[in-house]
Amino acid sequence: MVRDAVDPKGVIGESYRIEGIRVEECRSIFMDWALSLPDGADTPGALDVLIARHAETEPDHPMSGILRDGRKGMATPTRRGGRRGRVM
Repeated sequence: MVRDAVDPKGVIGESYRIEGIRVEECRSIFMDWALSLPDGADTPGALDVLIARHAETEPDHPMSGILRDGRKGMATPTRRGGRRGRVM
């Protein structure tokens, strides 16, 4: 099991070893992974590494789709309003 800065608990790598894993289980593992990242982590960069490490070699695995979907959903945050934006 590979544990490093992009997969601190090794849960993403381990999911690829679970035979017959379902997409619902992969979503749960992905959430655990996302919540285990430290504050300020480069989440899009970590996803890029995980996609290169796992999804490119096993494109049909359910976790590969979850990783790709997670990366697509990483939009640049935009300001959502509030007093500070109105006053400046």
